[in-house]
Amino acid sequence: MPELGTQHPSPACFRYRFPMPTDITSDQIEGFLSEHPEWDREGPSITRIFVFADFKEAMGFVTRIALTSEVADHHPDIDIRWNKVTCVLSTHDQNALTSKDLELATLFDSYVV
Repeated sequence: MPELGTQHPSPACFRYRFPMPTDITSDQIEGFLSEHPEWDREGPSITRIFVFADFKEAMGFVTRIALTSEVADHHPDIDIRWNKVTCVLSTHDQNALTSKDLELATLFDSYVV
C-alpha cells in the first residue's frame, strides 16, 4: 500500500485546466452542433446518447466522465440503461448553455473515439 502523500499518475482529465464558463452565442452553439451531430439541443441544454457493446463498457465510460466532471466542477445529468448512457449538459445556475458545456461535450466525445 502506498504511503500517504505519495504522488500517483493522474488521468489526463486531472491535468486539463477548465476555464470559467462563459456565455456563448447561438452561432457558436450551431457551429458546435454541426461539428458534433450526435448532440441535440433541447432548450438550454445539449443531449447525447452514447451506445456501448455492453454494461461494463457503459459503466467504464460513466466513471471516466464522472471524474472529468468532478474536476471541472460541472456535472451532467446521466441516465444509464444497460449499454446506453444519456448525457445532458447545461449550466443550471445560468439556465443556459455555456462554453463549459461545449468543452465537456467535446471531451466526452473524445472518450469514445
